[in-house]
Amino acid sequence: MRVDVLTGEALDAALDDVARLRIEVFRDWPYLYDGDAEYERDYLEIYRQSDDAILVGAFDGDRLVGAATGTPMADHAEDFAKPFAQTGYSLESIFYCAESVLLPEYRGLRIGHLFFDMREEHARRLGASHACFCAVLRPEDHPMRPAEYRPLNGFWRKRGYAPLPGVEAEFAWKDVDQPDETTHRLQFWIREL
Repeated sequence: MRVDVLTGEALDAALDDVARLRIEVFRDWPYLYDGDAEYERDYLEIYRQSDDAILVGAFDGDRLVGAATGTPMADHAEDFAKPFAQTGYSLESIFYCAESVLLPEYRGLRIGHLFFDMREEHARRLGASHACFCAVLRPEDHPMRPAEYRPLNGFWRKRGYAPLPGVEAEFAWKDVDQPDETTHRLQFWIREL
């Protein structure tokens, strides 16, 4: 196993594998994402366009088995300006830690910590004062919630993140049990770097 930071051409070359991982990992609870390659190509384009984007890749040999991405929050201004408008935070001071996806058989090996460590260090080098991410909100009694599900809130809190009350994003995607896209709420979490 190795975990590497990819930027520039190396990042670009890995994005098809990131798309594959996103489709596979986010299919499970709590995202229940019924993804497709075309949507993924469009979504991941921001990482090609941002000079300051980062991809942290977890590799088993040459195979990408996990990935975490991030960009300056200002690169996502169209999506996130409204939720942050009343917070007092400047989008230019925040680094957005986007997805962290890791195949189940590689969990519990501290790779999730490396994903955050490497993105946060990249954010500091860029001059960001805060890092944030958002996590989907699902009802406790959702019929597809696995009985053994354990939220990652404790992991995030130990890393210094806390939810920003009332600061949520909305995104639409197709759930695995739905015929069409529906809108989902995502809670922002933030920490000072």
